[in-house]
Amino acid sequence: MKLLVFVLNREELLDEVLSAYAEAGIDGATILDSEGMGRFLTYEVPLFADFQKFMKGNKPYNKTIFSVVRTEERIPRLESLLDSICGGLSNPGTGILFTLPVDYCKGLIPRQEEEV
Repeated sequence: MKLLVFVLNREELLDEVLSAYAEAGIDGATILDSEGMGRFLTYEVPLFADFQKFMKGNKPYNKTIFSVVRTEERIPRLESLLDSICGGLSNPGTGILFTLPVDYCKGLIPRQEEEV
């Protein structure tokens, strides 16, 4: 199992991103509002207030999506879909996708496989 984390920099794409999760077979996730360190330092720490001119045009808030994925084979499909939605995760300001190993999990509801 893996913990899949995606930090989406463009909040307006959230609906499309969640559709991509479903299309990739990832049917559960937790979505949190988040904020980048650069934005926080620029607007909340007076010492860095001069950086505001460099932050213009940057989105101040993000959405961070957490999902425990049992089947790692779903991740490349999701990555491909996210690339097409966000304009390529290799480009700055689109988002960050990463996984972490999960060695223990309790309370995860088993996925019901569709009967054919």
